[in-house]
Amino acid sequence: MIQLKDLTKRYGDFAALNAVNLSVPRGVLYGLLGPNGAGKTTALRIIAGILQPSEGTVFVGGYDVQQEPERAKSRLGYIPDRPFIYEKLTGGEFLRFVAGLYGENGADVERRIDELLNVWELTAWRDELLESYSHGMRQKLIISSALIHRPEVIVVDEPLVGLDPKAARLLKDIFRGFVNRGGTILMCTHTLEVAQALCDRIAIIQDGQIRAEGTMDDLRREARSGEAGLEEIFLKLTGGHAARELLEVLGT
Repeated sequence: MIQLKDLTKRYGDFAALNAVNLSVPRGVLYGLLGPNGAGKTTALRIIAGILQPSEGTVFVGGYDVQQEPERAKSRLGYIPDRPFIYEKLTGGEFLRFVAGLYGENGADVERRIDELLNVWELTAWRDELLESYSHGMRQKLIISSALIHRPEVIVVDEPLVGLDPKAARLLKDIFRGFVNRGGTILMCTHTLEVAQALCDRIAIIQDGQIRAEGTMDDLRREARSGEAGLEEIFLKLTGGHAARELLEVLGT
């Protein structure tokens, strides 16, 4: 459902992404992990059509994001790490506005808005301006806006930021249910425990290139780490052991 072919993004002489190849099939919750500055968010923004690649191609649902952007984006729900919302709209108006961007309106959309607001316990806030929403409430609304048009693919950057434990558990259940019904999710997160518990496959990216990719067993073989957990594998593959050793020396 998502395919990256030789994806490259340069800023001057710096390559945020360097000839990245990645395939995310239907019905898979796929984790994209990496240190800060590794290129994760850049990749997601290119997939969502927000950034233009310097080279390479991105396909969503079989459609080239650059050549057929409307068809590609109609299949995609994007949850950014720093969402932008129109604070002078109400929650209901915002979801109705997003649905309209995908050409959807009418009674079906209104039912969908009611369902999503109810799931997140935001029904009482439907007619309140977004400027009065807390950070967590805004995050729930952004997640709802990514689901309003019933996408086939969800691309999400740090999905649990700002959510309380109850909402975080609900989101995990929603993601797993979405994938079990044939949907596809590409998720970036720094929470390795969440990635290990949720993701069917994982890619570790560093310095704009894929360092390792596969199931947990595949990553263990790549890192030659026996039955190690994802944190141990991540540190081994990205050179993070030096930082951990420094903390141990400092007694932290």
